[in-house]
Amino acid sequence: MYKELLIINEKNYPVFIFVEKRNNVSASIRKKGICIRIPSFLSREEQFKQIRRLKDWASKKLQEQPFSEIKEKGWKNYKDEDTLTLGKEEYTLKIIYADKEGSSSKIERNTIFLRITNRIPEEEQRKHISTLISRTLAQEKHSYITNKIHELNKKHFNFEIRNIFLKYNTSNWGSCSHQGNINISTRLLLAPEDVLDYVCVHELSHLKEKNHSPSFWKLVETAMPDYKEKKKWLHTHRDTCWF
Repeated sequence: MYKELLIINEKNYPVFIFVEKRNNVSASIRKKGICIRIPSFLSREEQFKQIRRLKDWASKKLQEQPFSEIKEKGWKNYKDEDTLTLGKEEYTLKIIYADKEGSSSKIERNTIFLRITNRIPEEEQRKHISTLISRTLAQEKHSYITNKIHELNKKHFNFEIRNIFLKYNTSNWGSCSHQGNINISTRLLLAPEDVLDYVCVHELSHLKEKNHSPSFWKLVETAMPDYKEKKKWLHTHRDTCWF
């Protein structure tokens, strides 16, 4: 990792650049700085080209919305007996605070039981609750997501898939590794099903096209002609998809 500065409207913005083993380029804007991730397999010339392109993207975004207006991820303030809605399903939360070392959770039918340690500050307790809800639902919904991806793959691509993971990714909606593993963020369980389908199609397309080239987007469009609407939904509602 190395750090640069981007000057926008006479303000200095830190840029953290990571060159690492990955399939595609990515950029995100947080209050602490701009994070750019570049695949190590790209030539040095192509790396510079992609970094310049992503800096231009970040510059345009920050002119529209300065750092001071950017929302950071926060942990929701869940309470006992709250209802969590995922699509057409509803889950009741049963939260108990106990004098114990750690926190734990389990799910029975449509009730999520959480035992949260009272030995930590309230903000940390909120983090435990959100993380445990996400982890519990990841276990509950793993088969559903796996079947969905395989069905979409069979319908549109017939690519070889190795493993499918459902995790609380906070920096992206999904990813695809060189080994053929697909990761989907549990945050998408809070999105409409067609938006979830789009991200699955997006990551499946990366099994063949490792970057966001015109060939990649052609694959996505062939499988989902209205994918731009789903992409727009994610951009507009990204702040609502947190546990």
